[in-house]
Amino acid sequence: MKYQDRTKAVLLLSDGSFFEGYSIGKVGTTTGELCFNTGMTGYQEIFTDPSYAGQVMVATHTHIGNYGVHADESQSAGIKIAGLVVKNFSYSASRALGKGTLQHYL
Repeated sequence: MKYQDRTKAVLLLSDGSFFEGYSIGKVGTTTGELCFNTGMTGYQEIFTDPSYAGQVMVATHTHIGNYGVHADESQSAGIKIAGLVVKNFSYSASRALGKGTLQHYL
């Protein structure tokens, strides 16, 4: 939803650098190691993979969330990443087998 109310958020790095943006999931404070993923698909698997626990994931692909989520694509129960940084987040999903939006999943 283009005109949805969004809460402002800040990504603060240990060197004092900061980046302003908007929250798309839970609102609060988190810490973690900043890492990146270059995949165009498979974000649900990454977010639920225990090996990514405690990491703030930076998605290098320009659009994240556009094909929604599906229960069969989770690696474990619940989100494991500590945070998510994206350029363009899709608030709607467009896939026949999708079972919801990524925003509601987060």
